[in-house]
Amino acid sequence: MKPYSILTKIRSSKIPSPNTKKLVTFINPYSYLQARRDVELFISFDEINIDGILLVKFLQFSSVVNVQRKSFDMTSLAGNVFSCVEQERLRIYFIGSRKGVIDKAVASIQDAYPSIEVCGYRDGYFRSEQEREYTLQSIKSIDPDIVVCGMGTGFQEAFLADLRSTGWQGTGYTCGGFLHQSASGTLHYYPDWIDHYHLRWAYRIFREPKLFKRYTVDYLKFVFIFLYDVFRWRTYRRLK
Repeated sequence: MKPYSILTKIRSSKIPSPNTKKLVTFINPYSYLQARRDVELFISFDEINIDGILLVKFLQFSSVVNVQRKSFDMTSLAGNVFSCVEQERLRIYFIGSRKGVIDKAVASIQDAYPSIEVCGYRDGYFRSEQEREYTLQSIKSIDPDIVVCGMGTGFQEAFLADLRSTGWQGTGYTCGGFLHQSASGTLHYYPDWIDHYHLRWAYRIFREPKLFKRYTVDYLKFVFIFLYDVFRWRTYRRLK
């Protein structure tokens, strides 16, 4: 499968309602590069949506699709999902981040949404393949309506895809760094003015300096690779 197949998937993606049984992931310029390396995994998801204003602008400018930014955080979809879980009396499971961090994140979510039914959670690190398989089977037996997974690009997608292969039939969302960010004691990681002016990338560098390379070197690499993919994608569509 060609790397530019990601563009075709993005073009056809629409956000489902929280109680629709689908696997949903979100990509930005950094994770776009990761997705190209494992196209079949990402294409297996029902929806690929855009978390990152730069990728939104590039998709619009290149006329691939007129898409809006959607992210699993409180500036976008997370609040809607949690409200739906409360109102529809759904059961939700969280997996990701480190032990201790995930505890604080879930506590923050439960403080903000007192009626939310968290049927389980755990960190996203496994000491062996056997432990990972046991976790997959455990979640299947718990049978949550929604699973939110934040393990980092590639790992979180692989986990949700493997969970679906066990026979679990719920809605799965990847969430990137949302759980880590929520462990600070508030779900609202970004100040309103940062969100309004689309400066979330700068704020993350400020809060998490280790991400500096991602937002400089990797994003510059993305620009050239994305333009190359758009050229090949257009060529394929003309010849098809």
